[in-house]
Amino acid sequence: MTEFSEGESVTLDRLKEKMAEFARERNWDQFHSPRNLLLALVGEVGELSEIFQWKGEVPKGLPGWKEEEKLHLGEELSDVLLYLVRLSDICGVDLGKAALRKVELNAIKYPVSQKQNQTNSITDPNTTTTSHGNNNTEEITG
Repeated sequence: MTEFSEGESVTLDRLKEKMAEFARERNWDQFHSPRNLLLALVGEVGELSEIFQWKGEVPKGLPGWKEEEKLHLGEELSDVLLYLVRLSDICGVDLGKAALRKVELNAIKYPVSQKQNQTNSITDPNTTTTSHGNNNTEEITG
């Protein structure tokens, strides 16, 4: 496997190729069923969650975090991404196109005018409040 050069743009297609090559070289394709990959992904999301578990609300940019904590976070985020890319590849889903489609669907579902008219105590621009019956639920992806 070749290394990435510094400053090289990394695409989902490139990650998909690297993951397929990695699995093929180790004869792991036999273990990479959708179910197994999903369960591995869930496990990695759990490991990612542990990093934040007792930190309370963490400000953007992670001020006050040690460099080794940020490095560990990057590793766990990467594990989640890599399993997600591999799962999408095994399932025959173009993850990039699916994600762009989802953003477009969310733009229709949550138009800008709706966001501008909302009044609530949450000021995070990455969340949208939606009403489901009498419960308000925060959604990022719709």
